[in-house]
Amino acid sequence: MGPKFLRPLTAPDAEKGQAVQFGLDNPLTLDSGRTLAPWTLAYMTYGALNAARSNAVLVCHALTGDQFVASAHPVTGKPGWWETMVGPGKPIDTSRFFVICANVVGGCMGSSGPAEIDPATGEPYGLSFPLVTVRDMVRAQAMLRDALGIEKLLCVTGGSMGGMQVLQWAASYPDRVISAIPIACAARHSAQNIAFHEVGRQAIMADPDWHGGAYQLQGTQPSKGLAVARMAAHITYLSEAALQRKFGRNLQSRNGISFAFAPDFQVESYLHHQGMTFVDRFDANSYLYITRAMDYFDLAADYGGVLAEAFRGCKTRFCLISFTSDWLFPTVENKRVAHALNAAAATVSFVEIDTDRGHDAFLLDEPEMFATVRGFLNVVAATQGVA
Repeated sequence: MGPKFLRPLTAPDAEKGQAVQFGLDNPLTLDSGRTLAPWTLAYMTYGALNAARSNAVLVCHALTGDQFVASAHPVTGKPGWWETMVGPGKPIDTSRFFVICANVVGGCMGSSGPAEIDPATGEPYGLSFPLVTVRDMVRAQAMLRDALGIEKLLCVTGGSMGGMQVLQWAASYPDRVISAIPIACAARHSAQNIAFHEVGRQAIMADPDWHGGAYQLQGTQPSKGLAVARMAAHITYLSEAALQRKFGRNLQSRNGISFAFAPDFQVESYLHHQGMTFVDRFDANSYLYITRAMDYFDLAADYGGVLAEAFRGCKTRFCLISFTSDWLFPTVENKRVAHALNAAAATVSFVEIDTDRGHDAFLLDEPEMFATVRGFLNVVAATQGVA
């Protein structure tokens, strides 16, 4: 029995788009040694697959992203998280390319994860869901690609954790990826980044409404802890220059400081807003799982500690993009990947974009990034005869 496509996948609170359900005969074997069966991967597609099935572009989302890359989010109603990049006439042009974006395994928008129902118990998985890795996420996407009948991907791209997935795709399936655009990422998670993630996880687990991860059964949600986790993480997505330009030390009230612990400064109110709007669309346990997957990512570790060996013999064509003010995944980490690709005799170009917008620049209006992606994809498409 092959995978079962569900169009659309629905949930009590919102439509989650399309999904493919893999049965007991299609288990997902995880790096932990555990398996998921049956399991589900929720995804969205944009554009049309051509007759040769040669125009497929896979977009991989970041930590708090989802499959709604170029369409309105069903919970918040906000535009897709990368509508600046993906769509008709955009750099990733859906009038030419068939774009796929899947919610990662461990996520909370329809893919199997801690918030979903465990078929063995009829209750939410919670912390009984197995821990996953970036390689597990990519392995699940590869099974989706096969289920869609696509032999090779014209391009795989994404930023941040999405960029990690891009690198893993090239290492795990070098013969199935024609080109790759990893943006603002690294081949491993740094000690500093792991530390920030641990602060966020501890904030969630310290919330009395977390109930050891069983909050769904208790009818609660660790909103305060998740909001603090989001606030701490969001600071890392910005640069000091961007925060200073946008907020400085401006007060929330023109009447002066309050001599209390309510938000006095505009930057405080901004972070509170980021935290509280986040809890409306994201699951706390999924946050634990996905941050842990990022922490575990170390591509070189799978190849004797030599990153170049991950790409040895790889025929994928690469375009790496970094940002000057990104201190979460600084240019030096992106260059480390470029050097490893050069050492493996891979085809690689590298672009560092000058901006003060920090890590989040990959989600924003950055003309040089758009021109780079558009130009690179046009060249790759031409070499493959994709009109």
